[in-house]
Order: sequence, then C-alpha cells, then structure tokens
Amino acid sequence: MPSEELKISDDLIKRGKETSSKKRTFDFEEFLQQYRYPITVFLLGLILVGFGVIYFKVGRDNKSSNIEVLEEATEAQDQGLELVVEISGAVEKPGVYKLSGGSRVEDLLIAAGGISADADREWVEKMINRAAKITDGQKILIPSKSELAPNQDYQSEVSGAKNNGDVKLYQGVQGSGYDNLVNINTSSQKELEELPGIGPVYAQSMIEHRPYSSVEELLSKDALKKSVYEKIKDLVTVY
Repeated sequence: MPSEELKISDDLIKRGKETSSKKRTFDFEEFLQQYRYPITVFLLGLILVGFGVIYFKVGRDNKSSNIEVLEEATEAQDQGLELVVEISGAVEKPGVYKLSGGSRVEDLLIAAGGISADADREWVEKMINRAAKITDGQKILIPSKSELAPNQDYQSEVSGAKNNGDVKLYQGVQGSGYDNLVNINTSSQKELEELPGIGPVYAQSMIEHRPYSSVEELLSKDALKKSVYEKIKDLVTVY
C-alpha cells in the first residue's frame, strides 16, 4: 500500500508540473494573441523612429557639406573674376587698375602706391572704408587738402538758394566741402530730403534701392533720374 501511495503521489506531481507548464505556455500565447496589434504598432513605431534618426543625421551632414561646397565655389568664383576700377586724386599713381575678384579698397590703395603727401589724411580715415569690397567699374576719389576748400561756384549756388528761400536744401553741406557728405546707405529720409532736388518720393526711392556700393548705383538701380543724380552726385557718399 505505501508503495502504491507513493506512486500515486509521483503521478500527481508529474501531472501538476505538466499542467503548470502547459498553463504558462498557454498564457504567453494568449498574451500574444490578445495584444498582437499594440505590439505590432509598437515595433513598427520603433522601426520608423530608427529610420527617422538615420535620415535626419544623414540629411544634416549632406546639408552641411552642400553649404561648405557652395561657399567654396562662390569664393573661388569671386577670386576668378577680374575687376576694373579707377582711383584718382591724391594718390601716388592714379589710374585704372585690374584687380582680382574679392579685392578690397586697401588693395587698390596699395596698387596705386598709397595716398600722396597732399592728401587730406583726416578725411581719408573718416570717409574711406579700407576693408570694403570693390565692385567692377567702381571709381574712388581721394581729395587733396586744397580740393576740400569750399568751391566758389558752389558757394554762389548756395547764396542763390538762400535768396530763394531754399536754405534747408543745403544745410549740412554749406561751406564744408567733403566733410559733410550725405551717406546714401545710412541717412534717414529727412536727411536725404535736404539734398538739392530730392523730395519725399526720391528719398523713399533711394532708401528702397539700398544698399549701394558706389554712388553711380543711384543710376544703375534706377533710384534717381539722371538730371536729379547730377545735382547730388558730388554731395553724397556710400561710406
């Protein structure tokens, strides 16, 4: 009897283990069956996120490379251009020079042998931006000290304007030569309207066509009519 009881106990234990094992396997399969859609969506989401991270990283690297290549190509293109510019006035060797693209005002001054002894150095330091890039066809005038003295014809024109009650057009330039040139890149509309022949319409047009690398661009950009430009070309600057 005891041996039979032990055998029955062993059978029960084995059946219990088998039942427990089957139950665990059944539970796992049931879990997969019950939550297969959320699990599938979750796995797809992980895959998409992974692809997104890879795409973003590769795209960003390509964009950086494209920018670097574009900058290098632009710089190389500028260096390959030839600029023809003129410098006159108080320099050692005034004339027309051919410079490479991307050249600065300082490069032109060096090519012209530097400013001469009679140049107004104070005006040069004040009005000339040596670091500015030169544009093709540009002309730079370096005045001498004697040229900065008030011009007799200009003084007569100012006197005539005073008699006509148009003094406001010449305030800020009267008797000052080049010292008070109006900067067409930075002056306000009110300051521009003080120039001869410039009213609200022309002043607004000058502002809308900024920036200017040379005074001549007032014509090339159609900011002013030639007749108006001729009145102010010697009274304005881009520096």
